[in-house]
Amino acid sequence: MIQNNLKGDFLRTSRKHAENIVIQCAVPILLIGVWELCSDLGLAKSTLLPPPSLIFSTFIDLLLSGELFHHLGISIWRVLQGYVIGAFSGILIGVLCGLFKRIDTSLSLVLGFLRPIPVIAWVPVFILWMGIDEASKITVIAIGSFWPVLVNVIDGIRHVDKKYLEVARILEKNNWQILTKVIFPSALPNIFTGLRVGIGIAWMCVVGAELIAASSGIGYLIMYARELLQSDVMYVGVFSIGLTGFLIDKLLRLIERKLLKWNINK
Repeated sequence: MIQNNLKGDFLRTSRKHAENIVIQCAVPILLIGVWELCSDLGLAKSTLLPPPSLIFSTFIDLLLSGELFHHLGISIWRVLQGYVIGAFSGILIGVLCGLFKRIDTSLSLVLGFLRPIPVIAWVPVFILWMGIDEASKITVIAIGSFWPVLVNVIDGIRHVDKKYLEVARILEKNNWQILTKVIFPSALPNIFTGLRVGIGIAWMCVVGAELIAASSGIGYLIMYARELLQSDVMYVGVFSIGLTGFLIDKLLRLIERKLLKWNINK
């Protein structure tokens, strides 16, 4: 009896998972089909919007030649460096601001003034200071990923359930135990939200920086293809960014599920 129930639950879960996959894939497939049809009927200019079949063919050619891996690898390395710096700084300052009121008060004016400034506005400033080498691009990426991590860390720490803190004090836990056993676990969902948002902004920043000043990277590939009127190569670059960002977000979600099994909302 129990075995039959378990088998039935497994089949229902598998069926639901398969239905979700079909639903998720249906809209993209439909859009691609309509796009291809419009191209075949001449409703879309191939110079502006090449058909998906041509974009896919170009994607395969760039993969086989290694050109796409070359530019994408450079951008990924830039994102990784800037993201690690920005995320670490955001977590560190966010923890300090969330735990210590005086630090939060002393930094509130500076952070409140700098946060609304668009990251892309810093690009010419850092190019002026650091040139067009890697340092300026990595700094822009670090700043872009810093803000969402900072805001979510502070928000997560401030919204720790007071009941948990009261129970910890009743049990006579010291400050370190409260910090590591109560505050950090409660803030982790917010921290992961900030990390996921930060990696998306990091990709926006690297492409923006490469479009303005770079001789390599996926942003450079897109800009160079535009100048040569190679719209198929340009779209390959754009969609490669989306695919890479999607895979990175899935990886962060997987890590989040492994670390936050207790979080019923995930």
